[in-house]
Amino acid sequence: MTATFDPRTALVLFSGGQDSATCLAWALQRFTHVETVAFDYGQRHRIELDCRLAVLRELRAAFPAWGARLGDDHLIDLSLLKALGDSALTSERAIEMQANGLPNTFVPGRNLMFFTAAAALATRRGASVLVGGMCETDYSGYPDCRDNTLKALQVALSLGLAMPMTVETPLMFLDKAQTWALAQQLGGETLVELLTEHTHTCYLGERGQRFTWGYGCGHCPACTLRARGHARWLQARAG
Repeated sequence: MTATFDPRTALVLFSGGQDSATCLAWALQRFTHVETVAFDYGQRHRIELDCRLAVLRELRAAFPAWGARLGDDHLIDLSLLKALGDSALTSERAIEMQANGLPNTFVPGRNLMFFTAAAALATRRGASVLVGGMCETDYSGYPDCRDNTLKALQVALSLGLAMPMTVETPLMFLDKAQTWALAQQLGGETLVELLTEHTHTCYLGERGQRFTWGYGCGHCPACTLRARGHARWLQARAG
């Protein structure tokens, strides 16, 4: 049987991390045409912008059918995010909790601005689906990762652009172990190994040490979540 794909064009917010790369694979399984967009906002872990190019290259090589549907990649300068407010993701600061209950890795308005910029780009690329790796199950408590936030944003974008704009968040209610499982379901061990080797999650931008789950410092919140999820996934596989 011939596979049936959603005829709409999807634009994936693709940072080069595990979650966004899994979402890219998810989109490539569903949509006729998929493009990617990343944002340079002065992030401390800017190495992710280099890693994402490796992920795109390896995806095309390992999955030719996906490569045929994978279109242009875009990079948008959003350095004003760093100018608007200091955080541990944009400055050399210790990662810690703040008085408001949020970690100081929270960049206010980041996802709101990401989706707004992506939606503007989408209108020029003929895309009507935006795909992001936001999740409110295993996450750092960021309010702009919540399902209600993004549902509200979908309505605002559609109204503001006078065209339907769908926001898809396939990982929203998955924990990190389930995200690893989804990757295996989408692309088998080939995709799991690709994500392990080439994606970047570490907030500190460290890629000097290779763990079973990939590269990183091993102790920042992003590395801790990724490592814990990988361990739970391996345990579930074992039985």
